[in-house]
This record gives sequence, structure tokens and C-alpha cells, in this order.
Amino acid sequence: MRAIVYTQNLPVSDPESLIDVDLPRPSPRGRDLLIEVVAVSVNPVDVKQRAASPAPLGGRILGYDGAGIVRETGSDVGMFEVGDEVYWAGQINRPGSDAQFQLVDERIVGHKPRTIDFADAAALPLTTITAWELLFDRLGLTADSTGHLLVVGATGGVGSMVVQLTRALAPEVTIVATASTPEGANWVLELGADRVIDHRRGLLEQVGSVAPGGIDWIFSSHTEGQIDTYASILRPFGQIAAIDDPQTLDIVPLKSKSIAFHWEFMFTRPVRKTPDMVAQHELLDQVATLVDAGRIVSTATTRLAPLDAERLREAHGLVETGHTIGKVVLSGWPA
Repeated sequence: MRAIVYTQNLPVSDPESLIDVDLPRPSPRGRDLLIEVVAVSVNPVDVKQRAASPAPLGGRILGYDGAGIVRETGSDVGMFEVGDEVYWAGQINRPGSDAQFQLVDERIVGHKPRTIDFADAAALPLTTITAWELLFDRLGLTADSTGHLLVVGATGGVGSMVVQLTRALAPEVTIVATASTPEGANWVLELGADRVIDHRRGLLEQVGSVAPGGIDWIFSSHTEGQIDTYASILRPFGQIAAIDDPQTLDIVPLKSKSIAFHWEFMFTRPVRKTPDMVAQHELLDQVATLVDAGRIVSTATTRLAPLDAERLREAHGLVETGHTIGKVVLSGWPA
């Protein structure tokens, strides 16, 4: 099978940072699906690992988001059949989706939405799982929740899904989203945000003008250096859920208001093999239903082809800028 790997940590501008290779096609066992990969998307985790994580001898296949077709099943598979169209986010301790075929545990795979193509579907899994777990498992939002949610970094992949899932499943929550450009502001308003503020101009004053009673929940994609501000704008007993990797983090300023701080890491369930690992399959199927009902849209904004090392380097470069709106997707293996 064709695959794209990295063998050493190099700048994405280096042609050797990601290379095309031919590898043996894997075989499924147990609860694994062998999936023919049709489309993938690129996330910040791909970029971070290519740049900093040592590769094993022979190279490592990156890629987490994918959409494709089940071609073989392991002996214990019970939720899928050969020919099913699926989408998934994989896990960090197995070969990824930047290959023609990938083994993925069925418990973290969902049936692809019927109304969108493979490229649009590939934009959804990792950010959707992250946003879903953050909102409903970490922060505990429900259909009856009321209050103000601040979405810091709303134009990114996860932020875009936080806005959409909140609007679809916690409709009484007021969504205050941050964006730094008119294009980004329009994007998040179209996805369902109630108000947009520019985080570059400081959160303290702007949040006070749109939510004078304070914020109840914060989604944070940029946490380092923000704890004092978060402590000021949150109401007593408020909550923060963060997805980034700050080098240092002092959360003592949160104590006087009894503010809760949560980490969200969507790979916890599959890597730790938690008893509720199948929850990721279930939520992906629920999101597919929401997509097919027109309540959620794909966040794919940049589409590249074919799926080869040159285009994947281009995609990594776009994500590395930190200024992309939505997701970068690739599809179509070279002939």
C-alpha cells in the first residue's frame, strides 16, 4: 500500500520532512476494521508530532482523522460490515490514516454521514470527539443548560465544533466566540455563535460588555498566561475545559471562586482502553445523524489533492501557521 511517513524531525519546508513509501497492507484481528482510506484531514497534533516526536526505524505514519470504506473485519467485529462507509479519529499509539489502508478499533469508528462526501466527513472526527467530550462529559452541558459559554479560539477546528454542538444540543446557552478577523467572525456567527469578540484586544473588557454577569464556562485553546483573566471573568463555581499544552500553568487564582479546571484529551479512551471506549463510536454516529439532518456542517475549508507527501507537506504548512479557519483536508491517492 502507499503511505506517507516521517523518518526524522525536519521543517515542513524540507522535502524529506514527509515522504512517500510503499508498505505491506496490514491484516485485521479482534475488533479491528481494515479501512481503505479515501480522505484525511490535518490537525495540530500531526504537526507537533512530525516536528518533535522521534520516529521509529523505517518511519511513522501520522494522521488521525479519516473517512473511507471497510474492506476487512477482525474476528470479533460486531458493529460494521465490509463495504460500510465510515469516519474515525484513530489513536496516537497506532499507525495513522496517512496510508491507503489503516487498522482502527471499531469502538472508535462511526458510520459516515450519508449526505456529505468523504473529504467533508474526514474534517469532523477528531474535533467533533474533542468538542463533544469537552462540552458534555467535562463541562456537563445538557439540553436544559442556560448561561454563557466563552469559546476561545472559535475559528479553529475544535472551536468550530464547540460552537455547533452547543447550538445544536444546548440551545439555551449563549455562545460568546473569539475571532481576530472579519472573516473569522463571520464564520463563527454562521456556525451559531451569539456574539463575537476579538481576543487580541483583551478579553476582560470585551467580555464585560457582552456578559456583564460573568461567564459560566470557558473552552480554552490558548490557556497559558490566561488564568488570571479567566478567574476574573468567570462566575463563582464556573468551569474551564482546556485542550492545549501550556509549558506551565498555575491555577491557584481559580480557588477563591471554586472554579473547576478540566483537561480534555480525546485519545484517553482508546489509548487507555477505558470501559466506555465505545462512547466514541456512539457519539460519531449521533453526529452523523445531526449532519444528515442539517444541524451540523462540515468544517472543511481547504481541500487539497492528491493524497501524497507533497500535498501533505503543504497541508502541514498551512496548519503550522495557526491562522487557518476550519480544517484542511486531502483526498484521492495518486494513480
